[in-house]
Amino acid sequence: MLYLWLKAFHVIAVVAWMAGMLYLPRLFVYHADTPRGSIQSETFKIMERRLLKAIINPAMIVTWVLGLYLLWDGGWYVSGWMHAKIALVLIMSGLHGVYVRRLKDFAADKNTKPAKYYRILNEVPTVLMIGIVILVIVKPF
Repeated sequence: MLYLWLKAFHVIAVVAWMAGMLYLPRLFVYHADTPRGSIQSETFKIMERRLLKAIINPAMIVTWVLGLYLLWDGGWYVSGWMHAKIALVLIMSGLHGVYVRRLKDFAADKNTKPAKYYRILNEVPTVLMIGIVILVIVKPF
C-alpha cells in the first residue's frame, strides 16, 4: 500500500513540475518583450522567482526522490523502457537548469534572448512529457 501512496505523490509532483516547466518559459516570452527596469519587468522577476522557488524546484526534488525510490522498490531498473524514461527525465532536469540560468539573466537585466527563443524553448518540455508518458503507460520495450 505504501508503494501506491508514494506513486500517487510522485505523479502529483510530476504534474506540479510540468506545470511550472510549461509556465515559466511563457513568462519569459512576455518578460523578453518588456522594457528593462519597468514595473512590468520587476513584476515578472517576482513571478518567475516565486514560481521557481515555491513550485518548480520542490516539485522536481520530490519527483526525483520518489521516482528513484519507486524505481528501486518496484525493480524497474532492469526495464529498457525505464532506461529511456530516465534519459528523458535527465534531459528535462537539464532544461530545468537552463530555465534557472535564464531566470538569473532576467533577474540581473542581462537577458539577450528574444521572445521567439522562449516560445521555442516552451515546446521542449511538452515533447519530453509526451515521450515519458508513452514510455510509462505503454512500456514498449
